[in-house]
Amino acid sequence: MTAMSFLVYVVDDENVAREGITLALRKHYQIESFPTAEDAIQAILNQPPDMVLLDIGLPGMSGIEALQKIKEMYPEIIVVMITAYEDVETVVAAMKYGAHDYVVKPLQMNALLVTVRNALETIKLRKEIQLLQEKVLKENLPGFIGESDAIQDVMEVVFKVARSADTSVLIVGETGTGKELIAKAIHYRSPNFEGPMISVNCAAIPKDLIESELFGYEKGAFSGADKAGKAGLVEKASEGTLFLDEVGDLSKEAQAKLLRFLEEGEYYRVGGTKKRMAQTRIVAATNKDLPDMIEEGLFRQDLFHRLAVIKIEIPSLNRRRADIIPIAKHYLLEFADKFGKTFTGITPEAEAALKTIEWTGNVRELKNLIEKAVLLGDGPELLPSDLGADVICDDGDATVPARGASGLSTLDPDGIDFPAEMEAIEKHYFQQALRLADENESQAAKLLGLSRDTFRYRRKKLAV
Repeated sequence: MTAMSFLVYVVDDENVAREGITLALRKHYQIESFPTAEDAIQAILNQPPDMVLLDIGLPGMSGIEALQKIKEMYPEIIVVMITAYEDVETVVAAMKYGAHDYVVKPLQMNALLVTVRNALETIKLRKEIQLLQEKVLKENLPGFIGESDAIQDVMEVVFKVARSADTSVLIVGETGTGKELIAKAIHYRSPNFEGPMISVNCAAIPKDLIESELFGYEKGAFSGADKAGKAGLVEKASEGTLFLDEVGDLSKEAQAKLLRFLEEGEYYRVGGTKKRMAQTRIVAATNKDLPDMIEEGLFRQDLFHRLAVIKIEIPSLNRRRADIIPIAKHYLLEFADKFGKTFTGITPEAEAALKTIEWTGNVRELKNLIEKAVLLGDGPELLPSDLGADVICDDGDATVPARGASGLSTLDPDGIDFPAEMEAIEKHYFQQALRLADENESQAAKLLGLSRDTFRYRRKKLAV
């Protein structure tokens, strides 16, 4: 990025000052000048500059008011204030509202040029980091597919928390909802995205080894230990992110050490007495109910609060059914490319079949089903028959789920509990209608031939 590509607005009501600044800077930057803040703000709305040199003592809207307005509209614009005297209180207020720096009249043009150059270097560095981060995101992070309001709300929180480099995050959700993918989204959008992203499944490590895996050990710490000792995952993830999946499986001893690290940023290797420090962000995840575990004495309440500074709950796929088809299409194209198949879409009948499934395994289950369907199918469109016998009825009607355990019972010679059977049947069709309607109650009521009020009353009674 060349200096001439930077656009700088000069805002000063004094003609001599405005023209002098313009003359000094126009050899190096694109310059536009304005006598009032109102004129400058109108121009910013049409074409935001990289930087604004803003006089504090302006007629009409003051420089401080203009600074607040500019930062409200475009926080990334660098604003350098110009003041006729070193009014400490005014300068402090300007810095509080987001001014990058200030210069004092009468202006020394060489010093002004240095101030502007240094400020714009910040922009150049910021844009270089942004380009690098976009490259890293593209190479490391597959998209989190979702059009539903539920998942959009989740991603809004993810983008906000990612601005921090060290705030702890707890991700909760059922198995297969994409907790690790959310952790990656946080890491690769954070300021420490160039640092390592290390994932560990706490449930997969024996409880007597989890401490040494997390915090390392010194030589001779225990039988079979490496003679040179070993760095732990907290140390290896320094300046990056450590993702602790299934954090509810940590032993009480490991919980205590993790709490100390979260509170103080310090830890000890197993068998060691030397205090160590690491700048490592902890993102944890679980499909367990940690508050219940706290009640049972299995998980530390203080650790829970330290982990859940920000808590992100990922809704199950059954709670965001509008995402089923977009996710299925994403994986259809992914696996078609992987297996060299010609699949280009999904038939309406197959889409209807996918909507009837109770996704107990969430996105992971859907991904596996599409992988199998693409591998065994011929294309170019995914058919109900490609999805397997567990998804469609024997008559091939893809809009009706396979009956299995939800089918009608035969009449026992000793009789049946008829009210219970009727309630089960009613509940079954209410669930199916809601799935086909993507949880839209009005549409589901139409599918069952009911009014919306009757549908809502019966749904509440059935606890569907």
